[in-house]
Amino acid sequence: MKRFTLPRTGIAAAASVLSLALATGCSDSGSDSGDGDKATGGKESTAAAKVLSSSELEKAIVATGDVDGFEVTSATDSEPFASSKEKVKVVDEKCAPIAYVLTGFAPGDSEAAYLNRQVTPATEEIAPSATSSDSLEDSLDSITDALNSTMTIVSLSSYEGDGAQETLASVSEAVEGCASGFTVAAGSETQKFTKVASEKASGSGDESVAFAVTGDAEGDEVVVKGEVVRHGSTVATYYSINLAAFSGEAGAGTADYDVPAEIIEAQAAKLS
Repeated sequence: MKRFTLPRTGIAAAASVLSLALATGCSDSGSDSGDGDKATGGKESTAAAKVLSSSELEKAIVATGDVDGFEVTSATDSEPFASSKEKVKVVDEKCAPIAYVLTGFAPGDSEAAYLNRQVTPATEEIAPSATSSDSLEDSLDSITDALNSTMTIVSLSSYEGDGAQETLASVSEAVEGCASGFTVAAGSETQKFTKVASEKASGSGDESVAFAVTGDAEGDEVVVKGEVVRHGSTVATYYSINLAAFSGEAGAGTADYDVPAEIIEAQAAKLS
């Protein structure tokens, strides 16, 4: 599979899902862009008056059973790109909020609490009958489904005062100001992104901004998708990778997809 150096957690997840596909089937994640565009305002949520603690974020973040057809697991099992946000170095500082999203950290600079989860399409076992042509066809279909599925990192961060609003503003400014890309480094690891483009946001929460980032995976382009949504003083971040990017097929990394709408909707429901 191709190596995309920045999101180590995403790479491990991709390898895991693809290997599981040899014996299991994956349901289609589906996707649907919402009605928002860039940073979109909305009705202030009931979360606005309260800054959530780490334990409260644990209860508020999506879990298995909250999103039909998806499994939710820890997002911290693999070696991270950087051990802390302070270790993430971005040549152009205004692009840092996007770099933080793509390295698994909160997009703001003053979060009071933060945690994340990995959301992948739920797997379904195929009846073991290796000599059956139907079983072989099911196995091939499951591999295709896995390659067409999307892995998403969901994170929640809470902020005091105007921190959440300032975070959304900084992400929106980064999307506008980093169109030609940026380079991020941590120690000896570097990753160059060549393009940042605004996407149609879901319109969830009080305001939201969505974007697509084009990066390099061993000479081939890979497009990853992100969305950041403010719910009062809490910021939800979604970062999705389509697993087709690691199939080795020409052009697979630029396949069109979105952050799965059902994940955003499920997380919004838990924060309402």
